[in-house]
Order: sequence, then structure tokens, then C-alpha cells
Amino acid sequence: MIISIKNDDGEAVYDVSKIEDDKKRAGANVSISKIGTLNVLTEALNYASQGHQSNLEAVVEEEVAVDTDSEES
Repeated sequence: MIISIKNDDGEAVYDVSKIEDDKKRAGANVSISKIGTLNVLTEALNYASQGHQSNLEAVVEEEVAVDTDSEES
């Protein structure tokens, strides 16, 4: 499996299947799986958060908007 990792130095490409030690290769595959799951969860949470924020903005915009220009004294 070929993976690419982005960091501060740029992007590096690795072929995990070339790891000779079976335990290290298995560990790398587990880490890849965990990272993928965490990325999906992060994306889902961001999507949900944006949806809730949009709903909140719609409610407060209609009901309790504050005119910041008249508040300044």
C-alpha cells in the first residue's frame, strides 16, 4: 500500500508493503486504519458543527439580532 504523508517539510510517499518486519508492517497498517477513521470522524463532526451553527444563526438572526452600530457609545 502506497501512502503519502504531509508535514511541515512537504509531502513524502511511502510503500508500506515493503516493510520487511511483519510486526512493523502490521502496526503501520493499524495506524493507517486508525488515522483514516479519525479523519472521517473529524470531517463528520465539522459537517455537523457547521449545520448546527447555520441553524443557530438563522434562529438568532430572526429573533435577537443586535445592531452593533447603535451599541457603540
